[in-house]
Amino acid sequence: MAKREQWGTRAGFVLAAVGSAIGLGNIWRFPYMAAENGGGAFFIPYLFALLTAGIPILVLEFGIGHKFRGSAPLTLAKLNRRWEWLGWWQVLVCFFIAVYYVVIIAWAISYVGYSLSQAWGDDPGGFFFGQFLGLTEGPFDLGGLRTNILLPLLIAWGVTFLALFGGVKGGIEKANKILMPVLFIMTILMAVRGVTLPGAAEGLNYLFQPDFSKILDYKIWTAAYGQIFFTLSIAFGIMIAYSSYLPKKSDIVNNAFMTAFINCGFSLLAGIAVFGVVGHMALIQGKPVAEVAGSGGVGMAFISFPAAISTLGSLAPLFGILFFLSLTFAGLSSLISINEAAIAAFMDKFNLARKPAVIIYTAVATTCSLLFATGAGLYILDIVDHFINSFGIVFGGLIEVILIGWLFNLKSIQDHVNPISELKVGSWWQFALKIITPVVLGYMAVMNLKGDLTTPYGDYPQDALLWFGWVVMVVVIVGGFLLSALKWKDEQSLIKEVE
Repeated sequence: MAKREQWGTRAGFVLAAVGSAIGLGNIWRFPYMAAENGGGAFFIPYLFALLTAGIPILVLEFGIGHKFRGSAPLTLAKLNRRWEWLGWWQVLVCFFIAVYYVVIIAWAISYVGYSLSQAWGDDPGGFFFGQFLGLTEGPFDLGGLRTNILLPLLIAWGVTFLALFGGVKGGIEKANKILMPVLFIMTILMAVRGVTLPGAAEGLNYLFQPDFSKILDYKIWTAAYGQIFFTLSIAFGIMIAYSSYLPKKSDIVNNAFMTAFINCGFSLLAGIAVFGVVGHMALIQGKPVAEVAGSGGVGMAFISFPAAISTLGSLAPLFGILFFLSLTFAGLSSLISINEAAIAAFMDKFNLARKPAVIIYTAVATTCSLLFATGAGLYILDIVDHFINSFGIVFGGLIEVILIGWLFNLKSIQDHVNPISELKVGSWWQFALKIITPVVLGYMAVMNLKGDLTTPYGDYPQDALLWFGWVVMVVVIVGGFLLSALKWKDEQSLIKEVE
């Protein structure tokens, strides 16, 4: 195999890992999840989940990627040749996420421009679903490509392509050294201005006021673990691929702690920025914060927050540009990492050079993403996202911790990371991976499956859930086995490295 690329600096790797972890969910999902699950009290299970699942899995994925120097399929093949399929499962999860995630970034890019004139007017919901998305009657009523989404979609893919084409050091690292500092600066500006607005205190009180009675509710703990799991980009194959580019003498454990805490710190900062503005909106409208806050997700970003921005008077254009640029930058840094996890796998498996691999992959992914730029795009996106998150990521993560925690010598990973790390992992790390994380993920997986089998998701037609949900999961699972059955182009080199 050709010599593996490396990060130029430790800061470059940490920024890239943080860039992968910080995504759209940090800005629109975390604040509302915290507010709805006990406010300040939510941070207790959230911190516990970070220490018992988030950081342990990050250390594990950084450790195996660094030790075995490969993408997820290559690394898992080196752990055990029969486990390669799980690596491809994670790669296909990344592919499906990439082709719909990029469309949300395209929306954000469009809304940067709309912020100048507050084009959404007095009805942000009607504007978003009607004029902007041209939402059709259902998932199978495509309604044609939306040209107002197509152009920003191609811009998002263009930026991603340039970062990936430039390589680990010359492309991905450089991109994150721009995206991450600018993202933090924009979010700090929004937070500072947000907390000084009239009514901001009520918004922040809604976010942080603790309701300790909810601590005893198991659903709050499940929500905390779910948020930690999804926000840190674990079980996607991303962190395995990224850590495979680290130099041999790299502080694995400290890097994991830094990535986790910077990501969670950003979530908190975004929460302050968002709820400062939401509190101001509640004051202007004379309504309780809970009533105007809506819910986290697409509705919050493209309906609730534009309505809040419109209450800011002369500051509205600036605040709108900052908010939607933040979404764009957070989305792009994650999109780059999601695609790199897949591209690294195909480069390893088929012994491809980076440039042809990037060209072929992005051409295929861009073409597939066009489906989500149609009038039915939001419906299809919602279904695919639900199934990929509820089953692709959760079950993939569960299988990963069971295989590596119970069927592999976990101590060999500990013995690899401890000598090169300032902080050491010990029995707590093994206990978290072998007991706590499998129990929590197992519960989440079973409850997700039970929920979808008993109640059709989102009241969508069964045939839409079949084709855009269950069939996607079949492609992920069966595709994983089929790709693992193909021979490695550099089989002898792989066998030597395994031995």
